[in-house]
Amino acid sequence: MSAVQMIDQARLMQILLAPRVSEKTIKEADSNRHFVFKVVKTANKQEIKQAVELLFEVKVSAVRTLNVKGKRKMFGRISGKRSDWKKAYVCLEEGYDINFGVE
Repeated sequence: MSAVQMIDQARLMQILLAPRVSEKTIKEADSNRHFVFKVVKTANKQEIKQAVELLFEVKVSAVRTLNVKGKRKMFGRISGKRSDWKKAYVCLEEGYDINFGVE
Protein backbone atom coordinates (compact mmCIF):
# COMPACT_ATOMS: atom_id res chain seq x y z
CA MET A 1 0.00 0.00 0.00
CA SER A 2 1.51 3.31 -1.01
CA ALA A 3 1.60 6.49 1.06
CA VAL A 4 -1.02 8.11 -1.20
CA GLN A 5 -3.47 5.26 -0.61
CA MET A 6 -2.88 5.45 3.15
CA ILE A 7 -3.58 9.17 3.15
CA ASP A 8 -6.72 8.58 1.13
CA GLN A 9 -7.84 5.82 3.48
CA ALA A 10 -7.16 8.02 6.51
CA ARG A 11 -9.23 10.80 4.91
CA LEU A 12 -12.04 8.35 4.10
CA MET A 13 -12.19 7.21 7.71
CA GLN A 14 -12.96 10.82 8.75
CA ILE A 15 -15.58 11.63 6.09
CA LEU A 16 -18.63 10.12 7.82
CA LEU A 17 -19.39 11.86 11.12
CA ALA A 18 -22.62 10.14 12.15
CA PRO A 19 -25.68 8.39 10.77
CA ARG A 20 -28.89 10.40 10.93
CA VAL A 21 -31.41 8.03 12.52
CA SER A 22 -34.99 9.26 12.73
CA GLU A 23 -38.43 7.94 11.94
CA LYS A 24 -38.26 9.44 8.46
CA THR A 25 -34.81 8.04 7.63
CA ILE A 26 -35.68 4.56 8.90
CA LYS A 27 -38.76 4.51 6.67
CA GLU A 28 -36.64 5.67 3.70
CA ALA A 29 -34.04 2.96 4.42
CA ASP A 30 -36.69 0.22 4.60
CA SER A 31 -38.47 1.19 1.40
CA ASN A 32 -35.71 2.50 -0.92
CA ARG A 33 -32.35 1.45 0.63
CA HIS A 34 -31.42 5.13 1.17
CA PHE A 35 -29.31 5.88 4.24
CA VAL A 36 -28.60 9.35 5.63
CA PHE A 37 -25.27 10.45 7.09
CA LYS A 38 -23.85 13.64 8.55
CA VAL A 39 -20.57 14.20 6.69
CA VAL A 40 -17.64 16.61 6.67
CA LYS A 41 -18.52 19.87 4.87
CA THR A 42 -15.55 19.55 2.50
CA ALA A 43 -16.43 16.00 1.34
CA ASN A 44 -17.54 15.39 -2.23
CA LYS A 45 -19.83 12.64 -3.53
CA GLN A 46 -17.01 10.36 -4.68
CA GLU A 47 -15.31 10.51 -1.26
CA ILE A 48 -18.61 9.79 0.52
CA LYS A 49 -19.24 6.79 -1.75
CA GLN A 50 -15.76 5.38 -1.10
CA ALA A 51 -16.06 5.97 2.66
CA VAL A 52 -19.39 4.11 2.92
CA GLU A 53 -18.07 1.24 0.81
CA LEU A 54 -14.92 1.03 2.95
CA LEU A 55 -16.59 1.23 6.37
CA PHE A 56 -19.71 -0.89 5.78
CA GLU A 57 -18.48 -3.23 2.98
CA VAL A 58 -21.45 -2.48 0.71
CA LYS A 59 -21.87 -1.29 -2.89
CA VAL A 60 -23.21 2.26 -3.34
CA SER A 61 -25.24 3.09 -6.43
CA ALA A 62 -25.86 6.83 -5.86
CA VAL A 63 -25.06 9.69 -3.49
CA ARG A 64 -27.03 12.91 -3.06
CA THR A 65 -25.75 15.71 -0.85
CA LEU A 66 -27.15 18.89 0.58
CA ASN A 67 -25.87 21.66 2.80
CA VAL A 68 -28.02 22.29 5.86
CA LYS A 69 -27.96 25.88 7.05
CA GLY A 70 -27.71 26.43 10.80
CA LYS A 71 -30.76 27.88 12.49
CA ARG A 72 -30.76 31.21 14.27
CA LYS A 73 -31.63 30.68 17.92
CA MET A 74 -32.14 32.81 20.99
CA PHE A 75 -30.27 31.76 24.13
CA GLY A 76 -32.08 33.88 26.70
CA ARG A 77 -31.52 37.42 25.42
CA ILE A 78 -28.44 36.44 23.42
CA SER A 79 -28.85 35.75 19.72
CA GLY A 80 -26.84 32.85 18.30
CA LYS A 81 -26.57 30.58 15.31
CA ARG A 82 -26.11 26.83 15.06
CA SER A 83 -23.36 25.54 12.80
CA ASP A 84 -23.95 24.70 9.14
CA TRP A 85 -23.47 21.03 8.23
CA LYS A 86 -23.64 18.67 5.26
CA LYS A 87 -26.04 15.77 4.82
CA ALA A 88 -25.56 12.84 2.42
CA TYR A 89 -28.26 10.48 1.13
CA VAL A 90 -26.59 7.21 0.12
CA CYS A 91 -28.47 4.69 -2.05
CA LEU A 92 -27.23 1.10 -1.91
CA GLU A 93 -27.33 -1.45 -4.69
CA GLU A 94 -29.81 -4.35 -4.59
CA GLY A 95 -28.94 -6.98 -2.00
CA TYR A 96 -26.93 -4.73 0.34
CA ASP A 97 -28.04 -3.30 3.68
CA ILE A 98 -26.63 -1.36 6.64
CA ASN A 99 -27.83 -2.15 10.16
CA PHE A 100 -27.25 0.55 12.78
CA GLY A 101 -28.63 -1.60 15.58
CA VAL A 102 -32.03 0.11 15.55
CA GLU A 103 -34.97 -2.26 15.40
